[in-house]
Amino acid sequence: MFIFALEVAVMPTQTKENYLKAIFSISQEKNIVTISELAETMGVSKPTVNSMVKKMKEKGWLIYEKYKPLKLTPKGKNAAALIIRKHRLTEMFLSTIMDFGWEEVHEIAEEMEHLQSIKLFDRMDEILGFPTEDPHGSPIPDKSGKIANPSYLNLTALKAGESGKLCGIMNSSKDLLLYLNKKKIKLGSILKVIEIEEFDSSTELLIKKGSSVILNHNVCKCLLVDKI
Repeated sequence: MFIFALEVAVMPTQTKENYLKAIFSISQEKNIVTISELAETMGVSKPTVNSMVKKMKEKGWLIYEKYKPLKLTPKGKNAAALIIRKHRLTEMFLSTIMDFGWEEVHEIAEEMEHLQSIKLFDRMDEILGFPTEDPHGSPIPDKSGKIANPSYLNLTALKAGESGKLCGIMNSSKDLLLYLNKKKIKLGSILKVIEIEEFDSSTELLIKKGSSVILNHNVCKCLLVDKI
């Protein structure tokens, strides 16, 4: 009975945190978050979203006015950043200490990010040597919730003959990461643009001497590089 009651109590908190993280993520990409877009992201109906954002407003996380875009309060932004910190520290710990592949860590981190033990994550941070990025190159917020915004270029910004060091992955889905594994592309890889196909913008890349690959435009849009 106690375990069941605990699960019932915990689930609403996890749901609110998932909404919070989704709003933060959408706002980072588009700056404006609508009820419709949040409903699509969460895979639920608009009435369900309306009910949840009202609860989030009560917690002081959200500015919510009918028919207007959603906006996180400073308290909401900080709470979201700390959830992301737990997620990305977990991914880094699994990858670095436990030798999980970068394509394996996301789902486990999705569960771990809801744990409330700050001491656990601070200890992870210490063991890892206070990393600033996760296994996919995404910045890890610090203990106060501050998050860096590295100025990497999208691979599609490079022209033929130009090179960049792979520093981050946007939309790092498991399928994409497995695909990059097959192509032997990882963080730190030096990618030189050999040719960009005019018809479909697919790009031929030199990864190392004698080794080249062709990536379609959609994959290239997911790769963030530091131009060399």
